[in-house]
Amino acid sequence: MSDTQKIGFIIGSLRKGSYNRMVAKALMERATKNFECTIIEIGDLPLYNEDLDTDTPPEAWTKFRKEVKGMDGIVFVTPEYNRGTTAAIKNAIDVGSRPYGKSVWASKPAAVVSASMSAMGGFGANHQLRQSLVFLDMPVMQQPEAYIGKAQDLFDKDGKLTNEDTGKFFDKIMDTYSNWVKKLT
Repeated sequence: MSDTQKIGFIIGSLRKGSYNRMVAKALMERATKNFECTIIEIGDLPLYNEDLDTDTPPEAWTKFRKEVKGMDGIVFVTPEYNRGTTAAIKNAIDVGSRPYGKSVWASKPAAVVSASMSAMGGFGANHQLRQSLVFLDMPVMQQPEAYIGKAQDLFDKDGKLTNEDTGKFFDKIMDTYSNWVKKLT
């Protein structure tokens, strides 16, 4: 096993100034030195359609699958839309889990962080996403649960985290996730 673990971050909000992207970047900044963190972009993935999953699937799918396959673990950062995760994350999950029997997700240690402008912090999205990850055979870190509420109040105009208590919580998330990945890889 290498000392460095490759960790992919998948962000469910496609908006350029997304609070979830700010959360992901703040988490990446707090990652332990044994993590090499990368954002895996999902905005250019065509919607999954089995008819397109031939010997020559869309190039974006092939690139995405290869990128995920090369990761030792995945951190999902999702907003909540209508009490669930986003279509973008669900599509990424579907693209990565197909064709049947060739899922790139299996056995990759996962963490789920949800962030929203509401006080509930994306609770519904967090748990909906966990259901899919369990089915995909991704061991999901159970604690600490990470629901980041009122995300709009945690960052400055440049997207830097300004809340010290949230920073300490992000440290805990990343330290615990580091131990989770070590245990499972």
